[in-house]
Amino acid sequence: MTQDPRDALNLLIAAFEHHFDVVQGGTAASDAVISQAEERLRDAFFTYDDVLFTRFDAELPFDILDEDDDDDDDDDYEDDGDDEDDDDDSFDGFDDDEYDQIDLDDDNDEDD
Repeated sequence: MTQDPRDALNLLIAAFEHHFDVVQGGTAASDAVISQAEERLRDAFFTYDDVLFTRFDAELPFDILDEDDDDDDDDDYEDDGDDEDDDDDSFDGFDDDEYDQIDLDDDNDEDD
């Protein structure tokens, strides 16, 4: 692994360009060649990310997740159906003052 941030950046750029060249070929590129280009790109990304953090204590604004990591995150966002904490601020078509003035009695007040 290179420890020079500029070298790591150049390797990352070269990996992006190589990946682009491979996938640009479309169906002519075999799955194995595409997979190798993806692995090279992934390795270059992690190397660059590690060197940036080690040398400058800086992090990139995004991460690459494995498919296994992505599946674990799905559990965090499942809806349990409990909406107790939801505010009832939905619009019902009436201002609060108008809502108070509506008579919801079933009795007809004119007949009283």
